[in-house]
Amino acid sequence: MTLTAVLLISASAVAHALWNWLGKRDSPSAVFFFAANLMGWACLLPVLAFAAGALPAMIVSAGWLLLATGFFQALYFSSLASAYRAGELSLVYPIARSAAVLFVTLANVVLGRVGDLGPLAASGAILIVAGILLLPHARFRDIRLRAFRSRSVLFSLLAAVGTMGYSIVDDHALRQLRPALAPLAPTVTTLLFALLEGVSTSLWLAGFLLAGAARGRGTRGGAAGALAALRLPRGRLRTAFLSGIAVFAAYTLVLIAMGFARNVTYVVAFRQMSVPLGVLLGLVVLGEPLNPPKVAGVIAVTAGLVLVAVG
Repeated sequence: MTLTAVLLISASAVAHALWNWLGKRDSPSAVFFFAANLMGWACLLPVLAFAAGALPAMIVSAGWLLLATGFFQALYFSSLASAYRAGELSLVYPIARSAAVLFVTLANVVLGRVGDLGPLAASGAILIVAGILLLPHARFRDIRLRAFRSRSVLFSLLAAVGTMGYSIVDDHALRQLRPALAPLAPTVTTLLFALLEGVSTSLWLAGFLLAGAARGRGTRGGAAGALAALRLPRGRLRTAFLSGIAVFAAYTLVLIAMGFARNVTYVVAFRQMSVPLGVLLGLVVLGEPLNPPKVAGVIAVTAGLVLVAVG
């Protein structure tokens, strides 16, 4: 990766750890992330002043990709909310972030890009697997695969599937759109895509929330019940607004960085340097417990992510 990509992704990593901490701290729910996502993409609306004319071409060229990436983003947010309700930030965050690298790497192998992945990356993947196996345990002698049946771990892995999906779709979409929308500046193309991706994600999340509310209330409630399923308590709106800004700052920087990297795997891997910061926020700020397997697991996944990023 170029120095520009590294700087962009580093800034993204800080923002990413911060919004995850905010989400975990404020009793996470899918409706919280729905509100944060809604407020986040609203901040990107000024890009329409420079790129409104490119909207039809983008929708025609990448409409199905926008639908796909919105679905994966919604899967990510809803799964992450479920994982945080069941587990600690210092457990869920490193599993969700590092497992995403493994899944993207596997997807690249399936797509025939294995030649881009060297021995360092393969070693890093092994370390990530080892770290994930260690993280859910309180003591080394208690290590059992049944720990992975917990809701926190299962939903963390499902969130990683969402990350894999939107990372690969976004990479493909932007490689297609940047030349197609020329002479529109690549950064403006990226911001416009991020805006439409946010809209798509909001629509999918709204669908998830409404479907869940309908199952819970049966035929009762009507339109008022549907709206209540999408409403966040007023006292949490400020945190959702801050989280939304951080969400879109974090991922928009990654989308821009994709233009400076040869392989999306390296982008996804390097941004996981947010893992130690997220774990530190969980331990120090939220007062979560620290135990030897967690320490070893975080060190292993962090070292593995670095190897994947440089390998």
